[in-house]
Amino acid sequence: MKKGLLVFGIIAAIAVIFGFWFVGTGNSLVKQDEKVLQAYADIETQLERRLALIPNLVNTAKGYAAHESAVFTEIANARAKLSGAIGSGDQAAVQAANNELEGALSRLLMIVENYPDLKADKMFIGLMDELAGTENRINQARQSYNNYVGDFNGRIRTWPTSWVAGSRGLEKHELFKASENAKTVPEVNF
Repeated sequence: MKKGLLVFGIIAAIAVIFGFWFVGTGNSLVKQDEKVLQAYADIETQLERRLALIPNLVNTAKGYAAHESAVFTEIANARAKLSGAIGSGDQAAVQAANNELEGALSRLLMIVENYPDLKADKMFIGLMDELAGTENRINQARQSYNNYVGDFNGRIRTWPTSWVAGSRGLEKHELFKASENAKTVPEVNF
C-alpha cells in the first residue's frame, strides 16, 4: 500500500511540475507575442508620421516643380495605399505599400536635384530633416520588430515549447523585409 501511495505521489508531483511549466511557458510565449505586436504597432506609428509629413513636403516642392505632376500623383496614390494598408492590419499589404511609397519618394528626391532654389528653401530643408528623422525611427522600429520576431519564432519552433505554442494557437510572425529597390543606394546630391 505504501509503495502504491509513493508511486502516486511521484506521479502527482511530476504532473504538478509539468502543469506549472506548461502554464509558465504559455504565459511567457503570450508576453513575447504581445511584444511582437507592439513592435509592429510602433512601425505603423512611424509610417503614419511619415504619411503626415509627406503632403507638406510635396506642397513645398509643387511650388518649384509644378510640371512634375506625375511624381506628385504617384506619391499621393502610394500614400493612400499605405494609409489603407495600415488600417487593414495586413502586414504584407503594409510592406508592399510602404515599398511603393519609398520608391515614389526617391523619385521626388531625384526631381529636387533639378531645382536649386527648392533645395535651399528653409521650409523644404526643415521638412527633409523631419523626414530623415522619421526614416531613422522607422528603421529602428523595424529592427526592434525583427529582433522580437526572431526571438519569438525561435522559441515557438523549439521542442517542447513548440507544443505549448501550438496548444495556445501561437504562430510564426513574418519579418519586416526591405524591398528589392532598397538594396540599391539612390544617388542624391544636395
